[in-house]
Formats: sequence, C-alpha cells, structure tokens
Amino acid sequence: MNALDHDLARGFHAALGAPGRAAGIDAADDLYGWLIGSWDMDVLHYRGDVREQHLTGEIHFGRVLEGRAVQDVWIMPRRADRTTPRERGLDMYGTTLRVWDASIEAWRVTYLNPANGQRDELIGRKIGRDIVQIGMHANGTPIRWNFTEITADSFRWTGVALAADGVTWNLEGEFVARRRRS
Repeated sequence: MNALDHDLARGFHAALGAPGRAAGIDAADDLYGWLIGSWDMDVLHYRGDVREQHLTGEIHFGRVLEGRAVQDVWIMPRRADRTTPRERGLDMYGTTLRVWDASIEAWRVTYLNPANGQRDELIGRKIGRDIVQIGMHANGTPIRWNFTEITADSFRWTGVALAADGVTWNLEGEFVARRRRS
C-alpha cells in the first residue's frame, strides 16, 4: 500500500469509527453496545451440523457513524486459518450494520456476506433477556436471529429460517462466542 492509499484508508476508518454511543440513543435502547470488542466463536451449525469439524471463527464489533450504529465483521474460518480454498457454503466474511430507528423503537439490521452472496434485513428488539431479530433473507424467506445465554463475556447466536411448509423453522446457524482478552 502506498502512502496515499494508507492516508485514505486511515481517513476512512477515522470517519467510520465512533468512540461511543450517540446522545440520541438512550442507554436502555443500546441493545448491542455490550458486544463492542472482539470475540472468538465455535461454529456448531452452519447450514448443517459441523460440530465434528471443530470450526472456529472470529467476530469484531464497533460503534460507527457517529455512534448511531453498531457494525460487526463475522469471519469463518478465522483469518489465521484462511489459507486454503473453502467450500462456498462454509465461508463467511460478512458485516452487519445495526442502526437505531427511534420511529419504530427498534434496531434495523442489515447483514451482507460477499463471500457467499447472502443479504438479510431484520428488526432487532430485546425480548426478556434475549435479543431477537426478525426479518427475511433476500429471497423472501422469513428468518429469526437470536442472541441468547448472554453474559458480559459470552453469548449463543442462532439463526433459523422458515421452511417452505410455512410451519417448520430450520436451524441455519449456531455459534457460541467468547470475548477475546487483550
């Protein structure tokens, strides 16, 4: 990277990142702030049971857009393990943008994964102790993504999609994450 490219990248990252939550978002509405930081994850299910493969990944969360949003990068396999060609179905290098929308008192969630072409739109709210995100895949399939078993240093994430029968919910993804220590 030449000096000009480096300066442009640094300017972009400085403009995107934010040091804290925007003043217009109440602490009670800050559903995703606890995620800020880096996480390691065990992949239990990804479009099929993959427990035997012992897949791992990493997730990084940060505040962006003057603190009005929380953005992440989900990576599977981990960057350190991305040395061989991967099966299209087991490759994740995507980003989620979560933006507070005061008009609906919820978070608008958009996920994009250029590694496999996935694009999803959801609405995120707290339900009990969980964060439940309801929406659809780009093809119109209804989906639910849930953060459960939440602690300061861990969570379980599951993603389910409604089957063609309109009744059955199929597990598409299940990850167990642990906060990475410095």
